[in-house]
Amino acid sequence: MSGPLHDPSMYSSRDEVKVNRALISVSDKTGLLDLARALTQAGVEIVSTGSTASTIRDAGITVVDVSDVTGFPESLDGRVKTLHPGVHAGILADLRLESHEQQLRDLDIRPFELVVVNLYPFRETVVAGAPDADVIEQIDIGGPALVRASAKNHANVAIVVEPARYPEIIAAVRAGGTNLQLRTQLAATAFAHTAAYDSAVSAWFSRGEKFPASFSVSSQRASVLRYGENAHQEAALYTEQGGHGIAQAELLGGKEMSYNNYVDADAAVRAAYDFINPAVAIIKHANPCGIAVGRDKAVDQIA
Repeated sequence: MSGPLHDPSMYSSRDEVKVNRALISVSDKTGLLDLARALTQAGVEIVSTGSTASTIRDAGITVVDVSDVTGFPESLDGRVKTLHPGVHAGILADLRLESHEQQLRDLDIRPFELVVVNLYPFRETVVAGAPDADVIEQIDIGGPALVRASAKNHANVAIVVEPARYPEIIAAVRAGGTNLQLRTQLAATAFAHTAAYDSAVSAWFSRGEKFPASFSVSSQRASVLRYGENAHQEAALYTEQGGHGIAQAELLGGKEMSYNNYVDADAAVRAAYDFINPAVAIIKHANPCGIAVGRDKAVDQIA
């Protein structure tokens, strides 16, 4: 099965999209009220779900419950909230196509121009050592569906998965709308977000296997380094959530680390960890050129 194909000439041009309607459903409430107030002040209708809607409403901000849009109550302990044509048709309609505009009119469905979603805290629940049943309840279904639908239709919809992007969205809304470049960037972030989430879920299900049939690695760029292995090369540092090592270490002094600095520092740590007693290693070009180990009977092995 594959998606439909349209004649390119059928698409109208669309860059700046004015935000008239937003769907907000978030687990992380950071910055939520500032965003909701700004959207309301800009005349944007907010549709929301569950605790997100309650938080917005309790702050005195007008919000429409998603059940009023779908005509169907949130059910199964919240497992079913937004999985409804009244929501997804409003997100997936490609308004560059006259046929999609007409279908929305025929179905009496209004489009969304902004979707703000972050997913259930699956990783955090696993790290906290929660029982399997609780971990499974943190596998988000509706959230990823909203994120992927919005990202696919980024020609018409801005999808936001990070509270850090709220100020940028607020500024765009106040300036008249989101442009295609911003929506494309947000879509890339959104697909990376769901990919990392699914990777974490998959890893949890195969955690008992010594050699699982497949595994995925999801990392975030922590910084762009001064240069790569050689001065004329470029490099960047990527880290995994919950990772431990030199990449997560705090730089206490000196200039920003280079690629070679990280390689040497990692080699030093690995060399020192080969010893039971406190040890220090001196590294040059990834090779140990000196190692000191604390004496067993020393008053202060580190000193």
